[in-house]
Amino acid sequence: MSGRQAAARPTRWRKHVTGEDLTAVREVRHGLRELLRHSGQPGSADAAELLTSELVTNALIHTRHGAVVTATVHPGSVLRVEVRDFDGAPPLPHISVADDSTHGRGLFLVQALADAWGVRGHGMGKTVWFELAGSDGPA
Repeated sequence: MSGRQAAARPTRWRKHVTGEDLTAVREVRHGLRELLRHSGQPGSADAAELLTSELVTNALIHTRHGAVVTATVHPGSVLRVEVRDFDGAPPLPHISVADDSTHGRGLFLVQALADAWGVRGHGMGKTVWFELAGSDGPA
């Protein structure tokens, strides 16, 4: 296999986090940062970590069943992060009130900062995902 063929393969990282263990969010951020560093995409780490933290936190708080986080850097410098939980209820953006400074902004941040995002239902649960294009990837 040539170096060109090897470079065309996506780089993937996966982590299972248990329900109600919010300390896992820090571990997920660290793992994601390492994936991006090793794949040559450290510049996208801040936004990727923020959005991933929001989705993982939502999954742990709202489903209490844990989640599986998969981050993939595709050829062309596109990062795709998927957070699969085991609760079939769709994620709903929360309209925060003036005195609610810490809740309800996760999906709005994802919508504002991601190049693409969405939700895919499964027989048991759903996957909320987002994509960020790297500096040398598609706009």
